[in-house]
Order: sequence, then structure tokens, then C-alpha cells
Amino acid sequence: MFSGIIDRLGQVADATFEDGALTCRVLTGYGDLELGESIAVNGVCLTVADIFLGGDAEFFASSETLARTNLGQVAADTKVNLERSVSLNTRLSGHMVQGHVDGMGKLVAVEAISGAWKLAVDIPASVARYCVEKGSIAIDGISLTINSLQDQPGGGARIGLMIIPHTWEHTTLHATAVGDALNIEVDVIAKYVERLCQPYPKP
Repeated sequence: MFSGIIDRLGQVADATFEDGALTCRVLTGYGDLELGESIAVNGVCLTVADIFLGGDAEFFASSETLARTNLGQVAADTKVNLERSVSLNTRLSGHMVQGHVDGMGKLVAVEAISGAWKLAVDIPASVARYCVEKGSIAIDGISLTINSLQDQPGGGARIGLMIIPHTWEHTTLHATAVGDALNIEVDVIAKYVERLCQPYPKP
């Protein structure tokens, strides 16, 4: 479990794609990693498969993960958002994030406004139904608030986000370009509520 508060920016040292899967080594900067622990990499919960001097970690991403996330686009020198899992005595400054990406959105606009940045992101219908104005959403692992929500033809939606300077500078958002794919994880509570309500007849 994560909170969507990015610990630090990591850098991919090398990425190898083989048989539809990815093995990558990331310069994390963490000095006390343990084998088997979970790290959110761009919002994707991955397991530390190997540890190297200096805090470098090796991760494996299966074909399922690559099909649902933007990790299939990483390469050497790519910057990635990193967050270690929360503990029971951690302040939950963001929201409950599982690191289980629901789908990918696309950045369609960036505008500087009064020292902050306004982003517009198109999201698919499969995740749009779980989103509400002023609700929480994780984008590339970053806990953000949905400021606006506009339905789009075909069932998708365009969400508006306001990014403060700290978040802009300390995450990969400042290096993201219009057209880039973004990992989207919606509020897990909404998904459970939908599932639990399915047996009941619709009015």
C-alpha cells in the first residue's frame, strides 16, 4: 500500500525487454532496501528482485504489467517516480494507493497559471466512471485532486488537475510532454462499492 506522495526521483540505469517482459535496474538512492520489498515505480507496485551497491535495485515487470502501464516505454536515463510502501505509523498525506494501475491516460494540455501548472488529461471510459470532481486520483503514482471532469464522446473523460510548484519540481511531471501516456489508478473504494452493488437490481 502507498500514499501517492513521491519519495524521490529515480533514474533507469538500463532496461532489457525479452519475451514480452522487462527487467530494469533503477538508481533509487535508497540505502536500506530489502529483497522482496515493494516499491511504486511510476505508480506501479514492483518487487525488489536484486540490490546493488549505492541503492540500485532491479525490478521485473511482466507482460501484463507492460500492457497496462507506461513502463514499456522506459529506457536508460528515464526518470521515474519512486515511493516506498507505507507503514502503520506513516502519515497518510495523499490517499490510499495500491500500485495497481487501472489504465493509461494521455496528457493533452499544460498551462502555467499563477506559479502553478494546469494539466488536462484524457482518461478511458474504463476508469472515468470511478472519477468525481474533487476526488482523488493517482497519476504516475502521484496523489492528485481532480479539479474538473468533463465527459467525452465514447465514454471517456477529460480531467483537469492543478499542480503546485513542489509537486511539479519533485516528480516526473515537469519532464512530461503533451501526448505522453500516464499511469492511472482510481480510488480503490469506488471500485469495491461498484462490485458490491452489482447483485442489486437497478431502479
